Amino acid sequence: MSSYTHGHHQTVLSSHQWRTVENSAAYLIPYLQPGAAVLDVGCGPGTITAGLAERVAPGPVTAVDAAESVLAEAAKATAHLDNVTFATADVHALDFPDAAFDIVHAHQVLQHVADPVQALREMRRVCKPGGVVAAREADFGGMVWYPSPPGMDDWRPIYYNVARGNGGEPDAGRRLSSWARAAGFSDVTSSASVWCYSTPEEREWWSESWGGRLVRSSVAEHAVSGGHATRADLERCYAGWKAWAAADDGWFSVLHGEIVCRA
Repeated sequence: MSSYTHGHHQTVLSSHQWRTVENSAAYLIPYLQPGAAVLDVGCGPGTITAGLAERVAPGPVTAVDAAESVLAEAAKATAHLDNVTFATADVHALDFPDAAFDIVHAHQVLQHVADPVQALREMRRVCKPGGVVAAREADFGGMVWYPSPPGMDDWRPIYYNVARGNGGEPDAGRRLSSWARAAGFSDVTSSASVWCYSTPEEREWWSESWGGRLVRSSVAEHAVSGGHATRADLERCYAGWKAWAAADDGWFSVLHGEIVCRA
């Protein structure tokens, strides 16, 4: 991962810190058996990591991220656990021996990396034969919302340009099975799930997370520096997000693709 498009502004971390095994990796729960050795790739602030570690204890969990700065947050989220260790890592070239883990997991990682197929090859290499490689990715083309105030529809085309200009693929969810097969997996189970935000509290939080990052995070910096939007464009999008959040009938769903691959 040469450059994480979103960065680590609080508008981004607030979304990452909300994630748990239950709301972001439920498809993986049946495979999380006590004693399993787990590699959590792109662990971010560690809230999913904590849930993984609780379920496989006393099995060891190794959590890695490309950004060393975020690992301090992950250490806080897992401070009550004694089976978690952390390291920086590039998913394209993991610094672990072959067949080291029973489960290798990534959440919202492959959409950001330069070569998702190579990333999955590496995840497969470090997984034990018969073990599980699992990934879940949002699909921005599958996001749906209502209503759509002025400016609200403009954020997604801007984000597509920013993400793809930075080497990522925002429609990763629909591509997971294809990427896995290209990486050499033949036993691939695909599924899908959604996040949904509809209460006043959820809408306010989600609008600040996503609308806010359009004006305050690295997404905004990449949009302007890459010529994909002006600051005025981004402020208009943010106003659209806030108008959406204020609507009593506001509703937003985020589609995710999921894969469980046998190594």
